[in-house]
Amino acid sequence: MTTPTRPASRHHRRPRGEGQWALGYHEPLNKNEENKKNDDGLNVRQRIIDVYSRHGFDAIDPADLRGRMRWYGLYTQRRPGIDGGKTAILAPEELDDRYFMLRIRIDGGRLTTAQLRVVAEVSTRYGRGTADVTDRQNIQLHWVRIEDVPAIWEALEAVGLSTTEACGDTPRVILGCPLAGIDADEVLDATAQIQRIHDDFIGDTAYSNLPRKFKSALSGCAAHCTVHEINDVAFVGVRTPEGRTGFDLWVGGGLSTNPMLARRLGVFVSPEQVAAVFGGVIGIFRDYGYRRLRHRARLKFLVADWGVERFRRVLEEEYLGYALADGPPPAPPRGGRRDHVGVFPQKNGLFAVGFAPTVGRLSGHLLGVIADLAEAHGSGRVHTTTEQKMVVLDVPADRVESLAAGLEAEGLRVRPSTFRRQTMACTGIEFCKLAIVETKQTAADLVDELERRLPDFDQPLTINVNGCPNSCARIQTADIGLKGQLVLDEATGEQVEGFQIHLGGSLTGGTEDAAGGGSGFGRKVRGLKTTAAALPGYVERVVGAFDKQRHGGETFAQWVQRADEGDLR
Repeated sequence: MTTPTRPASRHHRRPRGEGQWALGYHEPLNKNEENKKNDDGLNVRQRIIDVYSRHGFDAIDPADLRGRMRWYGLYTQRRPGIDGGKTAILAPEELDDRYFMLRIRIDGGRLTTAQLRVVAEVSTRYGRGTADVTDRQNIQLHWVRIEDVPAIWEALEAVGLSTTEACGDTPRVILGCPLAGIDADEVLDATAQIQRIHDDFIGDTAYSNLPRKFKSALSGCAAHCTVHEINDVAFVGVRTPEGRTGFDLWVGGGLSTNPMLARRLGVFVSPEQVAAVFGGVIGIFRDYGYRRLRHRARLKFLVADWGVERFRRVLEEEYLGYALADGPPPAPPRGGRRDHVGVFPQKNGLFAVGFAPTVGRLSGHLLGVIADLAEAHGSGRVHTTTEQKMVVLDVPADRVESLAAGLEAEGLRVRPSTFRRQTMACTGIEFCKLAIVETKQTAADLVDELERRLPDFDQPLTINVNGCPNSCARIQTADIGLKGQLVLDEATGEQVEGFQIHLGGSLTGGTEDAAGGGSGFGRKVRGLKTTAAALPGYVERVVGAFDKQRHGGETFAQWVQRADEGDLR
């Protein structure tokens, strides 16, 4: 691989207390950094194979159990029966179950039916039939025993799949458009660049100890489906006035408890430059990123402190060794929804058929059915999306309705309601040790109830349900974002599961304030909360108010900015 130039100059200084390697400070400043210095996370693989899988859960070193095993997509699950009020009170060993969540990374969302069948078999044999499609195009399994992990790896790796750096302080899965190479409207196909980055950087010890997680997106999609505005680094397809195609570079996006939108560097990156530029950005994060406090260790904080001019200068002078050309911003996303649910024509006369598993929840059985249907109707390609959905590619026109009927028979809607199409949910308290409330079933029940109550509502509307403040389900950027917490049930006087409500979040391809039609975070109305039981009634009220008051093509996010506070309650 092409290794980015190591930093040569040290003109940019911050206090040593931030723990930046580039400033000569290598002594660990917290337990996580100490663990990584003691042993690289990638080294845990052999211990899992040689020791832990043979001697069982009790043999696992705690530093591996709650740290390094994440480098291979493994997190301990939440022990069943622990309510949300104890999430922040109990010690990790009290929350840990003896089973694992296993995340399978799917770069670019690209799967074959052969790979999908293996995931289905692994789910059925080793994961009690569990399978969730995530909003980062991965598939997650649950109930995995440490004794079975080597066999799972062997099965996955035999068909080209992996869990390497699916979690941890690493370059995680690279988001890509599921219709790359076939969408008639795309600016360019980024498939080769995603593969090059994967091959050059994933599993490389030079980049396996980052300050925190590192999220990437790379796409020429006209719908901007990879949500570039909230990734650490994103390459967005652009066309110059002269007709050249390449990428606009964005850095420093991220949500969680301190959300920030990514910022454009204003450069044009040719397809040939992508791998080197990616290496430069991740190198800056590794060397200059803050390692003192975990909650400030994401790239977004460095970008916010430096600004884009300084970030670009360091990238060009210290890591690339050459200047990047100035470049145009991306065109706005094409009209409608930024997803790929429905039937879409491909460049080659065939069709892509996108369908909606409700809030990403599937099963080993359903994955097998999807593989069978895709193989019978298409070319054997099934891709995942960033909205917890899936797409079958290469379907002849005369087979589209047969495929749609087969998927619909399994509850996988090709032409879903707005609510089924645009509701997402994180893992929630069922399995997650950070969660406070249940999410998947709550969101699925909400979808069913809204379809019953509002059968004619057809406007775009995203509802994102999260079990804690960390925003795995992107609550701040949803039309209706629901942050799980315990709330007071006024009827009983007891604390019950509920949600703080964010309204009018929006990702539109830019960084302007949402009130002006650009990207922005949801509006928080003082004291606006709901119990889980009252959630359908609340959403029905606020959606009904929007439907009555909206002007022409006004979006929900635009309406929220001007709505009276009473209409939002």
